[in-house]
Amino acid sequence: MQISNLLISSTLAVLASASLPVINTTGNAFWNTETGERFYIRGVDYQPGGSSNLTDPLADESICSRDIPYFQELGINTIRVYTVDNSLDHSACMNALDDAGIYLLLDVNTPDSSISRTDPECSYNSAYLQSVFATIDAFAEYDNVLGFFAGNENINNENTTNSATYVKATVRDMKKYLSARDYRQIPVGYSAADITSNRYLAAQYFNCGNDSDARIDMFGVNDYSWCGSSSFTQSGYSQKVENYKGYSIPIFLSEYGCNTAEVDGSRLFQEVKTIYSTKMTGVFSGGLAYEYSQETNDYGLVEISSNGTSVTILDDFTNLKSELNSTSNPSGNGGAVSTYSYSECPTYEAGIWEADNTLPDMPSAASAYFTSGAGEPLGTSDSTELQCDSSDDDDDDETTSSTSASSSTSASASTLTSSVTSSTSSTATASSRASSSSKALGVTNFRVPIILELLFSIFENSFVFGFSIVILTVGVVLVI
Repeated sequence: MQISNLLISSTLAVLASASLPVINTTGNAFWNTETGERFYIRGVDYQPGGSSNLTDPLADESICSRDIPYFQELGINTIRVYTVDNSLDHSACMNALDDAGIYLLLDVNTPDSSISRTDPECSYNSAYLQSVFATIDAFAEYDNVLGFFAGNENINNENTTNSATYVKATVRDMKKYLSARDYRQIPVGYSAADITSNRYLAAQYFNCGNDSDARIDMFGVNDYSWCGSSSFTQSGYSQKVENYKGYSIPIFLSEYGCNTAEVDGSRLFQEVKTIYSTKMTGVFSGGLAYEYSQETNDYGLVEISSNGTSVTILDDFTNLKSELNSTSNPSGNGGAVSTYSYSECPTYEAGIWEADNTLPDMPSAASAYFTSGAGEPLGTSDSTELQCDSSDDDDDDETTSSTSASSSTSASASTLTSSVTSSTSSTATASSRASSSSKALGVTNFRVPIILELLFSIFENSFVFGFSIVILTVGVVLVI
């Protein structure tokens, strides 16, 4: 009897610690690598606290253990988290999610470390990639990581399409990093805003070109077109299925759940039955309802108490639970196709689509991470968007040498250099303060070229400049 109990206990322990099967992508669908069955995303977007009180919910066991029972009650198999702190330990929550049968879709960016819409070239730098790679390091070991998002709504209107070039470069670098570090080839994707003028162009762009590393493995669409008591046709879902037909990788709704046509103050989530019907599953692979916790934007399924210890279920939660639990996945492969070819790259058109099909080279300083790893993770406190990788170091050295030589020629020249440097320093400091203030207000930051700062300083100090030049000229003549 004791031996039997021991065997039973051992078996239960093994079962409890068993990992979820890895999910991979083949053709336009996700697949369970153990059973061979098609995998549909049934999920919620999860970032309690929102952007106003940014918290890593996967680094605090008290938070994830509070919420996982509600995930299970909803009947979901996936959560999406928008921001984590890669310097913290996530093992407890990731293992708890695994035990609950829940996968993770993870955005690798933070609010201050991402591809900027206003200056994407500058924000694509080695410090940014270190942050991205460190996040990969922190999560690559977990089999229940369904995928990484390299970007979320970087293109949010007609004027930000050029940012796609640098998001796509990040996709390439992430996939190469996964390979170089001998990690599992976790799918890498992009989550797109549903912008009428460019949503299909974005889908094509991220899935085009001969470089398979630069092509995404999955495409998420943040779509709020089904509002209230709508239908497959009225919502526009039917047209989207038609437009995305033939897309060669999995597409899913990375956000859904319009709240502008609520009935009795809550969302009905009637779109769930359509999302998991054969009307859509030949093209789409499920979706994630936005969002778990009630924030200022009023999309919550639950209300979390101010001290974070209790959860109150809202009507939205009850409605979503009812729809999910009464809706089965289609039998068989649901119309999935594995023979599609990747997309053709959209043509550059000013004001419409301004992403470049030729991607920038990865910053040279980031290449070291491929062999040695990303190194110490810096968490969410590191701001990388303005840490442009400069190619002007040599020019700076030459300028410094020239300034030193001039200083040794004449004391008046030294006075000039000191005057210009002091004024430039003051201008740069003021510019820095203005930049920080603008960033806090959501205003675009502009980097002023150093030559303009010097010219400004010269004109501002024109009298000192003119007098110093005269003295310098006399000194040079005397030396000659």
